[in-house]
Amino acid sequence: MRTDACRKQHGLPYLGLVLMVGLLFAGIFFASCSSRLGWGVLLWSTEDPPIPSGTVLPVYIRSNIDKVWVVGVPGAGRGDHDKIEIPLSRLELVGSRGKANKRSESFAPYTLVYAENMQDGLPIRSSPDNSARRVYRLRQGEIIKVLSLVDGQPAIGATGDPLPGDWFRVLTVDGSTGYCFSYRLKLFEYTGGPLAASVPISEYIVDDPDLDMLLSKIWSPESYSSMIENQRISLEELSRNWRFDPGQETGIARIYVPGIDLSFSHTGIRPDGQRAWRFEGSNLSMQMRSDTTIAVQFSEGSGIMRTLLFVSLPVDIDGLILQESARRERQYNAIYEQGPVFSSNNFGTITFDEDGMFTWTGFDLLIPQYIDETVEGSGTVSMDIFLSGVFEDRYTGAFTMRFDNPGREDALLRCMYSLDGQGYRIEIIPESSIEDLVVVRRAVAPMVMYFFSDMGL
Repeated sequence: MRTDACRKQHGLPYLGLVLMVGLLFAGIFFASCSSRLGWGVLLWSTEDPPIPSGTVLPVYIRSNIDKVWVVGVPGAGRGDHDKIEIPLSRLELVGSRGKANKRSESFAPYTLVYAENMQDGLPIRSSPDNSARRVYRLRQGEIIKVLSLVDGQPAIGATGDPLPGDWFRVLTVDGSTGYCFSYRLKLFEYTGGPLAASVPISEYIVDDPDLDMLLSKIWSPESYSSMIENQRISLEELSRNWRFDPGQETGIARIYVPGIDLSFSHTGIRPDGQRAWRFEGSNLSMQMRSDTTIAVQFSEGSGIMRTLLFVSLPVDIDGLILQESARRERQYNAIYEQGPVFSSNNFGTITFDEDGMFTWTGFDLLIPQYIDETVEGSGTVSMDIFLSGVFEDRYTGAFTMRFDNPGREDALLRCMYSLDGQGYRIEIIPESSIEDLVVVRRAVAPMVMYFFSDMGL
């Protein structure tokens, strides 16, 4: 019998067999004395003995306690040195030898390909996307194994443009797997010898949950927070995507706010006090003042230090744009549905269409004090200004009429309006009465007009 042969070969009494069964349930899996678990493909080369990655190996034992495979050594004779231990993460158990050979063939383009990390703190992510969860943070100079090329979302640089490079599925020394973009990786082929970085590996990165939290967020100017708090959203400001980008993916941090567009090359982000960090190789630093606010400090060409505040918003920018766009559409539709044609005995006829356009005829009495004589009587309507509290009881809202007038961006009219069952009242607002898109005061001599709707006549 096979069991008797095993007992005879190893000199194991019956109690020994019971012990083996116990070890099996403890997580150590043994094949019978001459059988295999199957065949596997080596993912990471071994140095002693030298076995290149991609080699198909017989697998005899899996130990979940020691986290190793016991595999056969190619070309070794039967004896004490014909088997070695391989970390679980460095070998892929496939099954039959035929399946293992096919897997080795598919792995062949990346058998020799490794990569050296050139950016301290470069993340490995759970999926090939810049916004995906980080599963590992690489040290500068750390070596990783490239397993395959994958499709993914293009990585975006500090300027907002796609970065050159590709997403790869990779394996780290400690067995972590995930996806890394190649922009800050130095790919090379390993054909034997010591597998070491070309530059000294930096000191081990101490776990820093505050920094991890900071790097996981999008940082917008403090003014964005004020817009949300006051519910006065500027779509133009949001669409510019002003921001601070630490550049952990690229090694290039960027400050992009009105009047400032600066980039800072750095080799890593290192601690510099309590909840504070410096960007190695640059004059940029940052400090977390709360879980939602950071202060970014830098020096300009004159050497004067500047500090800017950035916030993590409760909703994403795209969501804010959708919400504000929907609000403006509702306001405009209320005007359109009340008309869409409005007429005044003194100030002509305004016709709105469902796409936010207008035509206006007969506005001669408003020329040239309010409307330039060169404008054409058509344009677009934007619900882009807001009322301060003192006007909210009297008026429904405010809008900008931009006239079609090639070469002149100032051909516009700002107005507050209110709707009723007969039509709507318009009061022209001078630019001096508007602060940060909010109407804060009336004109000294207000121009008020009433238009009857075609439905109200």
